[in-house]
Amino acid sequence: MERDIKRIISHMTLEEKASLCSGLDFWHTKPVERLGIPSIMMTDGPHGLRKQDETTGGGLHNSVPATCFPTASCLACSWDRELIKKVGKAIGEECQAEGVSIILGPAVNIKRSPLCGRNFEYFSEDPYLSSELSRNHIDGVQSQGVGTSIKHFAANNQEHRRMTIDEIIDERTLREIYLASFESAVRFAQPWTVMAAYNKINGEYCTQNKYLLTRILKEEWGHRGFVVSDWGAVDDSVLALEAGMELEMPSSYGINDRKIVEAVKNGRLPEEVLDRAVERLLTIIFKAIENKKEGASYDKLAHHKLAKEVARECMVLLKNEDNILPLKKEGVIAIIGAFAKNPRYQGSGSSHINPTMLDIPYEEIKKAAGENTELLYADGYSLAEDMVDENLINEAKEIAERADLAIIFAGLPDEYESEGYDRAHMCMPESHNKLISDVADVQKKTVVVLCNGAPVEMPWIDKVKGLFECYLAGQAGGSAIAELLFGLANPCGKLAETFPEKLNHNPSYLNFPGEDDRVEYREGIFVGYRYYDKKGIEPLFPFGYGLSYTSFEYTGIFIDKKEISDTETVKVTVNVKNTGNLAGKEIVQLYVKDVESSVIRPDKELKGFEKIELQPGEEKSVVFTLDKRAFACYNVDINDWYVETGDFEILVGRSSKEILLREKIKVNSTARVSKKFTRNTTIGDLLEDPVGAEVFRQLVEQFKQSSPIFGNVENDNPQMLMAILKYMPLRGLINFSRGAFTEEMLNALLEKLSGSASAATSTAATPST
Repeated sequence: MERDIKRIISHMTLEEKASLCSGLDFWHTKPVERLGIPSIMMTDGPHGLRKQDETTGGGLHNSVPATCFPTASCLACSWDRELIKKVGKAIGEECQAEGVSIILGPAVNIKRSPLCGRNFEYFSEDPYLSSELSRNHIDGVQSQGVGTSIKHFAANNQEHRRMTIDEIIDERTLREIYLASFESAVRFAQPWTVMAAYNKINGEYCTQNKYLLTRILKEEWGHRGFVVSDWGAVDDSVLALEAGMELEMPSSYGINDRKIVEAVKNGRLPEEVLDRAVERLLTIIFKAIENKKEGASYDKLAHHKLAKEVARECMVLLKNEDNILPLKKEGVIAIIGAFAKNPRYQGSGSSHINPTMLDIPYEEIKKAAGENTELLYADGYSLAEDMVDENLINEAKEIAERADLAIIFAGLPDEYESEGYDRAHMCMPESHNKLISDVADVQKKTVVVLCNGAPVEMPWIDKVKGLFECYLAGQAGGSAIAELLFGLANPCGKLAETFPEKLNHNPSYLNFPGEDDRVEYREGIFVGYRYYDKKGIEPLFPFGYGLSYTSFEYTGIFIDKKEISDTETVKVTVNVKNTGNLAGKEIVQLYVKDVESSVIRPDKELKGFEKIELQPGEEKSVVFTLDKRAFACYNVDINDWYVETGDFEILVGRSSKEILLREKIKVNSTARVSKKFTRNTTIGDLLEDPVGAEVFRQLVEQFKQSSPIFGNVENDNPQMLMAILKYMPLRGLINFSRGAFTEEMLNALLEKLSGSASAATSTAATPST
């Protein structure tokens, strides 16, 4: 195929090659019919297929029917790699049935702020969890011969001014948080395409950022597919092509094609750059054609059942006071809230899917409750407006008082969160909040079911007995919540993001969404639980939190080595037992803590997780394998991942806040970071170098003889002497030594230290994977 593609390129005109670098229209690549190059179609995702129905004129809400799976914010709460792979496989089958070659997703941007309008499309605040889940989503889709487009590369963390915003992010933060969310998915799942984001990073648009698209994505991570722009993201098509972006979407209708041709003719753009881009494009285009399944179809009912299974696995039980749940199939139950009959099950914008069918929560609860249960219903609030309607609330209170318990469906209406704009606050509509509070005043047994794409403040949390976070659970969410409420299934989801008690606790609060076209990521690596842990701020609900109808005991932790080098791995075995009376699933989470570090690090970071199913009384062992990356941070001096020699704690628990088991291991670094010494290097930094420390001890002895200052201070207050010297630049010794240390001696010392550094082993030239 490579030989054939190169031959095809050799027969293409300059104009034909340039034409392939932009779309035919909104969704298709251009064909070159005389050379047998076909056109392929791509469509929106990511949690289902949004193929616009051209027979109805297109538009966001005019798409062919497809299974609406839970959105990524919900999917992530499953913490289940295999389940997400199943979803990907099902989406791939639907793409084949509709003649779609590439689906635009998954979306793996980090949830920097709970206000981002598109957070419902993103997995997590944690890059390891996000990358692991997206990797399996990609594997599932691509197993069906359909390509994916992991997006939005990179750091598309807000909708406000998204097409022009310049995000100022330091290199370590970029690597450890925002790029890490993409990295293992790109390296190991090899998505057919990567979508370059709208925004700038450190002054350069992502679509024309050579550091991102070539240096990191292609050369370091080894991506073999092509880069496509987000729709309308290209500022300069020639710079974008040179930077490593192969396809501009949608069509520029020849405008940018001509610019590329002109750039090649006038020498601004080497033709070999264009040829490389075309080769990547043709490789994927022909791959799509080879994998196309003529006459493909899918089982709509089977996919709907899968959507229900997935929703059940994802919904998170956040509160179950007095074991109010699961409900008994008897008595009188008040179902309150317009979402119970008109569910909010997906987000707004380019991911909006026309579902093949839709489960209504009220109807599904009616089925699950059985004939011995009487249901009462009240809207409680209007879907047409946010204003508090006292008549609707009074109706809800009236049926709540008559019932044995109340279930309130509430959350965020469509207009509260969407692609294109960010939320202004974390509040639910006052009509929802007041409804919950007032009903809880008259009915102590109140359970709240939330339908929302991102965290909300909960001023009523202490007044309700039960709470389910459903997120946006897809077309089968109604049946899933009914089964969970009545114990036909056991809740097993856990939060993939922190729920702060209030917005101003969030680390990005003072710097979101920025000023004009600039936003500074001043919180650095301290995103989500990394920040709340470090600051000691108690969240409303922590990262990784979720309850079950059964109980689990963490009975033991074992590591196969107590000391390793950073080129070795360690196996961690954790034993977990179901100590309750019901079968259930537990998500075992492993975090790593650097006990002592010379750089600022989080208290702990997620480095492993596994979801296991246990019958009552059953005990299982979970084995994690940790390698260098589990202990490393990104060192900007050597441009690589680096482990400082020292002790690390391996922490295992139910959530980021509830650590139940711990072990300690020493990791020895095989890399030495070569320091650069100058006349302004401090003595404290010099003492950290073995050669420098020995040389300095010899100098101090000389200074004692020649400078009474050193001798007297050392005798009177040695602690003060060391404090002063620690932050004194080497050039300061010339003055304070009274001639015992000269400029010539300083230069000789620097030369000696430079030779020592050159001889040191460094891994900077070989980036770690």
